[in-house]
Amino acid sequence: MIPFDLSSDSVRRFAAQHSRVGCATLELSPPQKHFLFKRPSALSSQFNMNVKITYYLEVISSWCFWVEPAWASLKKQYGDRVDFDWKIALMDHTGLPVSQGQCEWFYRRSGTMMRSPDMLNSGWFEPGVKQYLAPNLVAEAAKDFGVSDDRARLAIARAALVDGRKVGQWDEAVAAAVAATGVVAAELRKRAESSDVLERARVSTAEFHALKADQRPAFLISNHIGDRAAFSGVVAIGPLEATLDAMLQDATAYESYASHHGSPPKT
Repeated sequence: MIPFDLSSDSVRRFAAQHSRVGCATLELSPPQKHFLFKRPSALSSQFNMNVKITYYLEVISSWCFWVEPAWASLKKQYGDRVDFDWKIALMDHTGLPVSQGQCEWFYRRSGTMMRSPDMLNSGWFEPGVKQYLAPNLVAEAAKDFGVSDDRARLAIARAALVDGRKVGQWDEAVAAAVAATGVVAAELRKRAESSDVLERARVSTAEFHALKADQRPAFLISNHIGDRAAFSGVVAIGPLEATLDAMLQDATAYESYASHHGSPPKT
């Protein structure tokens, strides 16, 4: 079985031990934080931290699939202190395999790097398809039915990458999401095929490109005092944990100082 048990402690160990080299850009408010990658022993949840992490993804991306255990672990650890969100970052033909054989080569590489006992399934691949709108727009449309968590998109991802179902077809993508969420199939499909859901996906994809990122998964972490970090292609949990800790600690310090000394003088 693919190591995808989101409820167990093994998730964190798996995500921490298996990583792919990615890139990160950091923009930190002065003064520079010498403790950026030093994990604090304790972080106060007394204040409203205003820390947010946004995950940019393509539903059928293999690397997004591999980062899901880390994402689940982060939500478990920081769910009461950090605002979690995910957005669609559509891949075009430049990011897709050109053949099923090439797709399987990529899966052998990523599976080996992640030390997975099983290889991902390339059965979803359809020759000539330049963009897989259905799996992404169905996941996005599920938000309009109150499914703003990960259930719909994870169900579609598993249908493609584990079961090999052709989720590029509307019926398959909808069926996978419906089985996980209970949303009425006809209503979900109608919403997924609407122009405003497509526009939302186009806008969030433009946000992804504005980060100067070219690899999915991508993460944008920010807080209300101006700290900002963007990661592209990172699937290891460590850098994300360290950055969240640093931003939470900074936000706590700012709030603590304000409670003692008030707002900064205007002049």
